[in-house]
Amino acid sequence: LLWHGGLPSKKELDAHIKALNATANRKLPPGIVSLLKALPKKTTPMEVLRTGISALSAYDPDAADNSKDATARKALRLTAQMPTLVAAWERIRRGKAPVAPNPKLNLAANFLCMLTGKKASPLAVKTFDVALILHADHEFNASTFAARVTAATLSDMYSAITSAIGALKGPLHGGANEQVMLMVDKIKDPAKAEAWIKKAIADKARIMGFGHRVYRVEDPRAKHLRRLATELGKQAGDTSAVQILDTVVRVVGEQKKIFPNVDLYSGAAYSSMGIATDQFTPIFAMSRIVGWAAHVMEQHANNRLIRPRAEYTGPTHATYIPIDKR
Repeated sequence: LLWHGGLPSKKELDAHIKALNATANRKLPPGIVSLLKALPKKTTPMEVLRTGISALSAYDPDAADNSKDATARKALRLTAQMPTLVAAWERIRRGKAPVAPNPKLNLAANFLCMLTGKKASPLAVKTFDVALILHADHEFNASTFAARVTAATLSDMYSAITSAIGALKGPLHGGANEQVMLMVDKIKDPAKAEAWIKKAIADKARIMGFGHRVYRVEDPRAKHLRRLATELGKQAGDTSAVQILDTVVRVVGEQKKIFPNVDLYSGAAYSSMGIATDQFTPIFAMSRIVGWAAHVMEQHANNRLIRPRAEYTGPTHATYIPIDKR
């Protein structure tokens, strides 16, 4: 739908799923695996993702081809390979061997299996699949705009996606759900949540996971992630994170009149699956690659260079002073 502007036929959908699940499209070139193994273990997952995606262009025969068909092939390969890259680094940095992709599993199930080395529960797969869909695209956020600015120069798909990842790495765009879970870890006990959040508000601390540049009501994606995070918590026997966040929502709503966004409950869901907190933003990129690619395709199809004008706001009527008199 995002890439072609309409829903596929059964035949088209089957062909797309087959291509997306194919080992040839999911596996990483040996050179990329060697690159990951050569990186310092302290390298953050977002730094690895940015580096790995840029390096993948060297192995793609379509890398410099901006034709419609070649761009679509690159979009599919990136969507298939990004989960493999994210999961491989998680294994490598913990001293474990990467798990090969399984063509019999869908994207969500395959990623969770590559990440943990074991088959995920149906609920975890469903939750992750829904999270991927909910994060797939969302208008002109900073990373999407960065991708389009790069694409508008007629640069290639890999350059545009690397630009997007660079923008997403900034804490004012990506990483909000990481900060939410760090807050949950600090609160620890649902019984202490109300007092903790009231003090944070009184101290004028920034509460992540609330408010949105587009929505003036609750982000419609948040309720779905809350429901699934609750179900996962029950399955794991620990719903404390959701209980804490529910209290935070109530207090913030009462005192600040702002609503939760998509980031508030997604981290709780991912944590219930055993996913490391610093992998949340790369997972966002895994979801958003579909939208980023769609924007690159759209920009290339009807291109115009994006070149905003700047308004000078510095001092005026300055007098030049020769260097020997300064």
